[in-house]
Amino acid sequence: MTKLLLAPIIFIVRLLWQTVFLAIGQVWANKVRAVLTALGIIIGVLGVTVVAAGLDGMQGYVLTQFEGIGAKKMWVWGQVPDGKRTIMSWTDVKISTYEANLILDNAESVETLTPGCRASWNVVNGKKLSQGVRVTGIWPTWHEIENRQVLFGRPFSRIDDDENRQVCLINEQGIEELDLDTDPTNDYILVNGRRFLIVGVVETKEASMFEGGQSRTELYIPFATHKMMNPYTWTDLTLQLYDPDKADDAKAEVRFILRNHRNLGPEDEDTFDMFVVQSAIENFNNVAKVIGFIMSGVIGISLLVGGIGIMNIMLVSVSERTREIGLRKAMGAKPPVVLMQFLVEAVVLCVVGGLVGLLLGNILVAGVQFIPDFPLESIAIPRWAVILSLGFSAGVGIVFGMFPAIKAALLNPIDALRHE
Repeated sequence: MTKLLLAPIIFIVRLLWQTVFLAIGQVWANKVRAVLTALGIIIGVLGVTVVAAGLDGMQGYVLTQFEGIGAKKMWVWGQVPDGKRTIMSWTDVKISTYEANLILDNAESVETLTPGCRASWNVVNGKKLSQGVRVTGIWPTWHEIENRQVLFGRPFSRIDDDENRQVCLINEQGIEELDLDTDPTNDYILVNGRRFLIVGVVETKEASMFEGGQSRTELYIPFATHKMMNPYTWTDLTLQLYDPDKADDAKAEVRFILRNHRNLGPEDEDTFDMFVVQSAIENFNNVAKVIGFIMSGVIGISLLVGGIGIMNIMLVSVSERTREIGLRKAMGAKPPVVLMQFLVEAVVLCVVGGLVGLLLGNILVAGVQFIPDFPLESIAIPRWAVILSLGFSAGVGIVFGMFPAIKAALLNPIDALRHE
């Protein structure tokens, strides 16, 4: 009983095995024609793999940059409405420390925040002068939000801000530029003519593509001290959210608090603006999907053209081998066997083209990584692109090889043997 069940399966497997080798022999016998015929498939698969690798690498690179900024971050700053630029100045909409505390106390989605103000001042260490150093005023919570570790010394404390202390933090790049000691804590420098004590060294954060891509000297002082030195510097808020997926809730809470404090009516425009990193990540992912769909459509057309070329050459092959088909049928070959032969030949031709395209795609992707200053550090063809390419190639062979195969299977053996 078992032998009776296995016999058909063994016959089908043997037939497929023989047919595949026969198809490969036909492809090898007409190498030039096979390559030209499969060119559309090769180009299509090459396009799929290269575009997929490029999109995947670009998406990974940009998301890494966003992660460096922090997905839980949100920024708030004053903004003069377009319709009120003639009657309202920027000082009227500037974020205040009082508003920062209001948000911190009343916005349930906000974990912590720090105000920030910036200025470019001259910094002097002995005879070494560094002009236009970026000096930022911060709260102690800045360390938690930015995840910047203190390498030497100590971070800021709340008392530093409350007492307007003239203390500062400097990064490693600043140590080199100002010719400071490796551990410059407890040394003094002049910041805009004022004497500041260095209390700590923070690690230099690699600048993202959004910040110009190059690290530079950074100097941090207590926020209140910065405001004492220049009360007119622009202020913004950097918030850290509990959950980046609830960014819309955080924006709604902050909007309600600020509008209520600024006595804005329902018809009044916001005198502030907000930006959430998570929203930018979601927008980028959506754009990447759209680009992927568009490129898939273009590449799909290329594969479709390649499939038409396969069908055309298979029809020519059926015409050339009409006497062979007639001889096989006269010797007892059934129509399904003949159909299987030509269908498998079309599939093999497409799959071979797909493999060639995949090989060229891997070579091209590997080659671009040797380009100097290539922005994508790691780029590779994703597994789904390999599966899709080969699967689509086989599908094209089945769809476009079916008609020539059916035509061959339906040939009358007597008429086929008379064919010249």
